[in-house]
Amino acid sequence: MRVPLSWLREYVDVPADAGVDDVFAALVSVGFEEEEAISFEVTGPVVVGQVLSFEAEPQKNGKTIRWCQVDVGEAEPRGIVCGASNFFEGDKVVVALPGAVLPGPFPISARKTYGHVSDGMIASARELGLGDEHSGILRLSELGLDPGPGTDAIALLGLDDVAVDVNVTPDRGYALSIRGIAREYAHATGAAFRDPAEHLWDDVQPGSGFAIAVDDQNPLRGRVGASEFVARVVRDVDPSRPTPAWMIARLTLAGIRSLGILIDITNYVMLELGNPIHGYDLDRLQGGITVRRAAEGEKITTLDGKERTLSAEDLLITDESGPIGLAGVMGGGTTEMTDATRNVLIEAANFDTVSIARTARRHKLPSEASRRFERGVDPLIPFVAARRVADLMVELAGGTLDTEFGGALYGEVFLASVELPRAFVPQLIGVDYTDAEITDALEMIGCEVSDLSGDVSGGGEGWEVIPPSWRPDLTDKWTLAEEVARIHGLDRIPSILPTPPSGRGLTPLQKGRRRVANALAAAGYVETPSFPFATADANDLHGSASGEQAPSIRLANPLDGQAPYLRRSLVPGLLQVAHRNLSRGFTDLALFETGLVFTPEPGVEYGTAEVPPLAVRPDDETLAALNAAIPPQPRRVAVLLTGSVTARQPGHPPVLADLSDALAAVQTIASAAGVRIDVAQGQRAALHPGRTGVLTVGGVEVGYVGEVLPQVSADADLTGRVYVAELELDGILSLAGEPDVAASLSGYPAATQDVSLVVGEDVVAGDVAAALTDGAGELLESLRLVDDYRGQGLEPGTKSLTFALRFRAPDRTLTAAEATEAKLAGVAVASERYAATIRE
Repeated sequence: MRVPLSWLREYVDVPADAGVDDVFAALVSVGFEEEEAISFEVTGPVVVGQVLSFEAEPQKNGKTIRWCQVDVGEAEPRGIVCGASNFFEGDKVVVALPGAVLPGPFPISARKTYGHVSDGMIASARELGLGDEHSGILRLSELGLDPGPGTDAIALLGLDDVAVDVNVTPDRGYALSIRGIAREYAHATGAAFRDPAEHLWDDVQPGSGFAIAVDDQNPLRGRVGASEFVARVVRDVDPSRPTPAWMIARLTLAGIRSLGILIDITNYVMLELGNPIHGYDLDRLQGGITVRRAAEGEKITTLDGKERTLSAEDLLITDESGPIGLAGVMGGGTTEMTDATRNVLIEAANFDTVSIARTARRHKLPSEASRRFERGVDPLIPFVAARRVADLMVELAGGTLDTEFGGALYGEVFLASVELPRAFVPQLIGVDYTDAEITDALEMIGCEVSDLSGDVSGGGEGWEVIPPSWRPDLTDKWTLAEEVARIHGLDRIPSILPTPPSGRGLTPLQKGRRRVANALAAAGYVETPSFPFATADANDLHGSASGEQAPSIRLANPLDGQAPYLRRSLVPGLLQVAHRNLSRGFTDLALFETGLVFTPEPGVEYGTAEVPPLAVRPDDETLAALNAAIPPQPRRVAVLLTGSVTARQPGHPPVLADLSDALAAVQTIASAAGVRIDVAQGQRAALHPGRTGVLTVGGVEVGYVGEVLPQVSADADLTGRVYVAELELDGILSLAGEPDVAASLSGYPAATQDVSLVVGEDVVAGDVAAALTDGAGELLESLRLVDDYRGQGLEPGTKSLTFALRFRAPDRTLTAAEATEAKLAGVAVASERYAATIRE
């Protein structure tokens, strides 16, 4: 919210010597975030000049300039070159003299141009920062001003004003107004506050005779779309009258450009009181006004010239001709105020916050009006705001208020009370506030506070608090406690960390996820989170082993129309990240990601559960129905390798990544998760046949590992070989069970032995290793495959697998005989299971 200081001073006593930093400090102390200071960035001398004469001089470039003699209040007129042609002799204009600086910055100096020395510049509104219109020189008569030559134009036009911009959180919509910010400044400093609405409460009711109705057959949250609607009529306005310079300056600083006196007045009052206002050309209205929901597919052309197709949830303002406005968002083009408008119908209303928010987002049409309505407007202010607009149109546009004609829809304003226990605020905030401090703070922000027991001495158990009408966010004792802390200063809250209850912290599943991610990062992998969106082809190829069409969840409003589905696999995202890095010259990549995938079951229709109203806490049955309407979302971990795992060094060539590195990543995951992952040959549509492994834990399939098919890599614009692995992370962690207690390290030496076993070519090396492990018993500390030989010296159809075994006992030094005995026991099991024989 941008707040011009001159405007703020009208309603609160800001000291004359208070600058931007002082105002920011005061507002920050009551919970607002400082953004920036906005000014016109104009420094003098900038004065009023009167054009005495000019000569038009055509130039060789086809342009015609004017050589002007301008009276700027000095002994002699100044000669100034000007390229505009929209002013006349005798006009009062704004002249920037040498030494002035205009927004840009654009310093002004006397300079030779077009054969003359131009001793200054005649400025336009755009050059002064008063708007973006390219309408030529600013003629002061168009603003209703007739100052003498030499008058300071900076003060005359309000260019010496400055605005403070503060961030207003969604729960404090009342602060999107000068009225709200002025009240908060008064809270922060104790300065006297003058409510701009207070002097308008008398005689704010409009006349009768204009039909207003609400026909809402589709209320949201159990509330109709409009609870109040006020219509006032001002006749015989003159839309050609100039907007006063002070109003243009304030609107410009507040971020709103001037669009003519009638629209400027409605915008000015919206900023002043916080209630959006809309003006209609009364002569273009057909009959009365009805507020209703749109018919599905109904259309309206809004003020921005776009035709919009409506939803049945959209709230409309209509007359007998049909829709004339999107309620609380933007008016329609058929009844807008124009230069031909003579009679104005002023609308001030209170619309349902959820209806307005959904309409603005549905049509991607945020506006100053919707921004305020969706945060909540003071329900007692529409009558006042309508009267304020009418008074300004009478004063500035020459109209006449029709007190006999108008209309109003009255709504009951119910302000629910909140019980505030006496000890609650000190216990929650941790500050020993006195009873007087609590009640004073609440009364300062506009609450009505009374003792629950009715004891006027305040000796009861607490207070009954009725929040003010402009604070819909104060709904319970917690929000009231926050207000007490805010008013008395957040710096009073002690900086003491609370002691957490024992047994709290991360769950075992969360700890496991962190261990896996940390282990991969420590192994040299880089985590690269990606968007969870994919194409249908990517979901089919990577989301199932066979590559057949798999059911996927399609987004109703996708960010990328080419990837409208939720991913079934993490691999497509890693391929995109790898492509992006390769295109930027990073050729050696080791990437990983942990995240959710979405795997709907075939034939199941999701998203059919009824969503409960926002203000209603769902019961267990409702939550169960909502969960059943959501597809399974398992959490996975995936890795991708391409390029070199070891860079080229002096005397050593680069070592390219291969399948063993991907398997090593799988074992890193297994070690961090506390499980044993077995690998067996398998097949997947996106992976190379013969270089694909199925990963299991205790016989349960948990993922896959392998080399990506060359064609799939090429489709992803990746060069070289690419290796991936994807595992069910939460599934692995759940299979790990309770974590094992770390075993003590043995201080005794190890005994190492090798064994070469001849088995059939179709026997999986991992199965032979498992047999050796089972047979060798507890003395076997580790086992590693070091050679896979096939060829001369072996029978056709066989292969030789060599394993390095390490044995160790916890309580003694093993003898060679003991190690050999354990090895042979393992060989016996391998022989029994797979007919393995020791290679001679």
